[in-house]
This record gives sequence, structure tokens and C-alpha cells, in this order.
Amino acid sequence: MLRYRADIRTLGFVGFYYAFLAFALWAWSRVGVGSRVGLVVVLMCVSWFCAVITHNSLHTPVFRQRWANKIFQVLLTCSYGFPVSEYVPGHNLSHHKFTQERRDIMRTTKVDYGWNLLSFLMFFPTVAVGVTRANYKYTAIMKTKLPKWHRQLQLELVFAWGSKAILFLLDWRSALFLVLVPHLWAVWGITSVNYLQHDGCDQNHPVNHSRNFMGRIFNWFTFNNGFHGIHHEEPGLHWSLLREEHMKRLHPTIHPELEQPSLFLYLLRAFVWPGKRVRFDGAPYVVPADGPDENWIPEKLPGADLGAEGAIAVEA
Repeated sequence: MLRYRADIRTLGFVGFYYAFLAFALWAWSRVGVGSRVGLVVVLMCVSWFCAVITHNSLHTPVFRQRWANKIFQVLLTCSYGFPVSEYVPGHNLSHHKFTQERRDIMRTTKVDYGWNLLSFLMFFPTVAVGVTRANYKYTAIMKTKLPKWHRQLQLELVFAWGSKAILFLLDWRSALFLVLVPHLWAVWGITSVNYLQHDGCDQNHPVNHSRNFMGRIFNWFTFNNGFHGIHHEEPGLHWSLLREEHMKRLHPTIHPELEQPSLFLYLLRAFVWPGKRVRFDGAPYVVPADGPDENWIPEKLPGADLGAEGAIAVEA
């Protein structure tokens, strides 16, 4: 049923999320404060991993059968915390097609607070407004243009918020810390990583348009999410093939600063010391003047008129 055998790991991570959540809900009233913090931290990490899986599955569906992908999207919705189908407009059809342009509603030039850490922290609340607005607009169009996609979104909405409502009714304290907090962390993390991957890069350059994080441990847990440049080159390329293709196609000519060996060390340099917002080549980064979002939704909808990537996203 799997398109790629490597997605056994994908299913393992999602299964672990549900198993650990069940254990955490059972253990919550039986353990002390320190253990509760540990439960929350583990669920925050795994929920973010599920957000990465959400990203991957909307570029390259996990299963060969459409019905299986639809069920899997519901499972991802409840592990990531938000309707998976809502990921399509802002990411697949805006960010990927118009990276760092004003039609990219997730462009990093929307924030410029002088202090790099503050710009990073404000990135999510700033772009969330545009993403939410675009989601509503896109959903309204797709209600008549592609009703199957719209019905899938409605199903995910019911599960996303219905499951949270039930858990809050059963025990609001455990639901708050074991469900809502990890889900908010997941959506913050999967959005904010865009700042790390693109800020200060050259979106018009053949290979210097994205920052990559090369660490093997990081990429094992995040399904090669660190290899972002090759993902933009070929969004439908399965995550298990990203490292090999990056080394073959981007590594020979990419600027060395765009192949960061460690995400942790990069975060220290970017936001602690020296903590300056710089271009990929180390020069001071003058953030270009930004303006309101430009419309990115194409006139012709749906299906093949969206291009290959859009068609995969809305039909899978």
C-alpha cells in the first residue's frame, strides 16, 4: 500500500504519537510535576514531527490508494492539531510557487524589528493573519470548484476540534498541556522554520535560494526536512531521496554557508551571538521594503490548472 518503503518510519512516528498520548493521558494524574513536564516536552517534539509528516504527505502522498490517504490525513490532523488540508493554500500553492515574493504569504520580509530574534519570534503571528485570510478565501472557492477537497477539509475540521472538545470535557487540565500546547507548538514550529530556511537567501539564484541543515540525527527525526533547497527544486520528490539529490544537484555549487552542519549552532549564531540578521554570504541583510500580500490564487481552478504540485495537493 505504501508508495515508498521508507514511510514505514512515517507510520511509526504517527503510531508512537497516539500510543504516547494515550499513556500520557493515563499517567497525568499519577505522576509528579517533573514527570508531567517530561510528558509535555515529548508530545511537543512528536507533534512537531507529525507536522513535518503533514508537510511531506501533502507533497507526496504516503499510500497508493486515495481512500487510505484521506484516512491518514485525518490521523495526521489529530496529531498535528489542525486540518491537514488547510496546509495546501499557504504552503503548496503560495509559498512554493512564489517563494519570497509578495504572492508568498509566508515570506520572511514581512518582519523587520531590528533585532533578529524578535523578528523570528514575531514571524508566526505576523504571517498567520495572511495565511488564515487566504485559507478562508481558498476554501470558499473550492467549495464549488472541488467539492471532494472541501468535504475532506470539513471532515478534518470536525476531527481536529471535536477531539479537542471531548478531551477538554473529560479533563481540561491534561487536555490543555498534553494536547493543545503540543499542537500550538507544532503549528508554530512548522511555520517558523520557514524563517530559518529562507531569510537572507537569494530567491532568484539557481541554488542559493534556501538554507539547508545537514545534521544526520536532525534529519533522521525530521525526515530530511533539513534539505530544503532540493525540496524547492522538486517539491514532489520523496523525503527519503532528498539527501542524495541535494548532494548530486546542489552541493557542488551552493554557497557553503547555506549548508549548515548543525541547526542548534546556527540558532545560537543567528539569535544569541552575534545575533545579527545577515545575508547567506555573511553580509548585512537590508530587508527589502514590503507591502500587502498580492493575490496568488489562479483564475482557473481546480485540478490540473493548478499545475502538477497543486494537483497533487488537492487531489491526494
